[in-house]
Amino acid sequence: MTPSDGRRGRASQPLSLKARAVALLAQREHSAMELRRKLLRIARDRQAEAAVEGSEASLDEFAEDGESSDLAPEVDAVLDWLKANGYLDESRFVESRIHVRSQRFGQRRIEQELAQHGLSLDAEQRSTLAAGELDRACELLRRKFGDRPAIDAAALAKRLRFLIGRGFGGDLARRAVRQVAAGSDDA
Repeated sequence: MTPSDGRRGRASQPLSLKARAVALLAQREHSAMELRRKLLRIARDRQAEAAVEGSEASLDEFAEDGESSDLAPEVDAVLDWLKANGYLDESRFVESRIHVRSQRFGQRRIEQELAQHGLSLDAEQRSTLAAGELDRACELLRRKFGDRPAIDAAALAKRLRFLIGRGFGGDLARRAVRQVAAGSDDA
């Protein structure tokens, strides 16, 4: 095979939806909802390009939510194939998201992000995340503000807002601030 006969030149032959999905999953884990949205956009863009090039596809076929009635079944079939072959696994996505986000965010923020993907933590994941939450909050405070205690009410409020904004509960944020100020690891 020579370099000019189509294998290397992607412009001549675009990747199939299945190949694009596998490529997206190779970059990082995706939820089914997120991957479906991306694949629908890719398929819609291809259909629009075909319409511009004179194909019989019409841009008027799109529903109000941006989905095309003829594209959704094709994308859903690709998602089913990905799930059946182990490429798309939502439990793996949840574990990946916990691993990536737990060093910077609290349990509330992680649960909120998963809810946006239509997923949730199971009881074991929730308890594991909650068990180390105080230590993670203290570590975040040390990285952001150092080991110095807050010198006034404004500095204390700033630290509390920082942790609450990161998804830690109010009581836990207060405990973490006290623990870091005391310089010990037990509250």
